[in-house]
Amino acid sequence: ILADGSVVAWGDVEDGGDCSAVQDQLWNVHHIQATHAAFAAILADGSVVAWGDPYHGGDCSAVQDRLKNVQQIQATRAACAAI
Repeated sequence: ILADGSVVAWGDVEDGGDCSAVQDQLWNVHHIQATHAAFAAILADGSVVAWGDPYHGGDCSAVQDRLKNVQQIQATRAACAAI
C-alpha cells in the first residue's frame, strides 16, 4: 500500500500479480489480505476489492453487496472471510 492509499501489484498474473482490472477501485486502501493466489483489499469506507484467481478468493462479486463496513479479512489458502 503506497502512501496515497493506492496499490501496486506484480508477479504471476494468475496469482494476483496484475490488479489492472480493479486498479481504478484501489484507492484509500487500508489493509490487504492474501490467499494462495488472490488478494482482498479493505478500503477506507469499509468496502472490499478483490483480484487474482477467482477460485482462490479473487472474485467477491457473489457477496459484494454484503461487504460493507468490513473491519478485517481473514484468509485461508483459497477463501476469505470478512468481519
